[in-house]
Amino acid sequence: MHPADDLCGIKSKKLSKKRIVLGVAGSIAAVETVKLSRELIRHGADVIPVMTNAATKIIHPDALEFATSHKPIIELSGQTEHVFFCGLVKNPVDLLLICPCTANTLSKIAHGIDDTAVTTFATTAIGSGVPFVIVPAMHLSMYKHKVVQNNIEKCKELGITFIEPNIFQNKAKMPSIDEIVANVVINVGKQDLKEKNILIIGGATAEPIDDIRILTNKSSGKTAVSLANNAFERGANVEVWYGYAKETVPLYIPVKHFETIEDILSLLKSNKKTFDAIIVCAAIADYLPKKHKGKISSGKNKLTIECSPAPKIIQKIREVAPKSKIIAFKVEENKKDLKEEALKLLSKNNLDVVVANTISAFGADENEILIIDKERKSITKKGKKEQLAGYILDTIK
Repeated sequence: MHPADDLCGIKSKKLSKKRIVLGVAGSIAAVETVKLSRELIRHGADVIPVMTNAATKIIHPDALEFATSHKPIIELSGQTEHVFFCGLVKNPVDLLLICPCTANTLSKIAHGIDDTAVTTFATTAIGSGVPFVIVPAMHLSMYKHKVVQNNIEKCKELGITFIEPNIFQNKAKMPSIDEIVANVVINVGKQDLKEKNILIIGGATAEPIDDIRILTNKSSGKTAVSLANNAFERGANVEVWYGYAKETVPLYIPVKHFETIEDILSLLKSNKKTFDAIIVCAAIADYLPKKHKGKISSGKNKLTIECSPAPKIIQKIREVAPKSKIIAFKVEENKKDLKEEALKLLSKNNLDVVVANTISAFGADENEILIIDKERKSITKKGKKEQLAGYILDTIK
């Protein structure tokens, strides 16, 4: 068994049984392809590397063979590797991913020039309809060249998907490996949420007690981030409004930050977008402390903080988004009251779905949830938050 086989599927099964040809062109970003290959494999993929001769001067073929367990294809042989993997055959690969793609390779693909193994794989994939993704990486002056931009448009017209580079200083740099993997999942996945606009409101509120201290809770943001990742990978247009939490939202997903309930209300007021679904998994304060000016002095024997009921955000969301599907979360101390309280929240606020769980979920990687829809149908699911995100998003379709 090759060492790469030990990694297969250890992170997820998102790419299980998917075969991906990884075309590598001669950009310095080729040094990242060992990490990229391994990450694709960790999600279950079988990665077959193909290299240009220029790429072999950047990274040795042995490195990609070690990373993938497959000897890289550099020169085509009588085995017609391009046809075997990407042609009109019984079992073609699931995706051709060229990463990194230089201006030279990109322009050859646009004009059907096949003078490397990578460009011949590209022509074959286009002709047979194999899903095809390009990740450009080059100097910014090359990327901005009008002819290169025209060639990008030609490639898009041919059905090729582009993962846009990160523009940094004078470079059009390759996106993060996480972003590339997420886009690979989109392109080989079911895309059942494609063109859906989904807003996820997550994290905790942090209400000020004085100019230094805040009243908040233990929400980690894991559920919000899991939902955002899952929705993105299923093709949705995702936006996250994110509060006080330790988990990081991927850089490729648009985020607006909030701290207080007042901040959320301001976001609702200024929002001009129409969302097909709004998921409110944020841990929002039920009570607002009366803020003291400056800093409450330390050394007191007793401190009483006066609080008043907070406005109900769910009601405000339904008012401003009457046609959106709204999914809200309900947390209770124990399971006994879970379903009854979830049904109350559902009917009182005209919601479409309520996801209920106990306080044991806060900060944990796993959870048990009760999902109830407006027809009062309910299911219980247990597992990692990444898995549970999928069940929640299934209610949107």
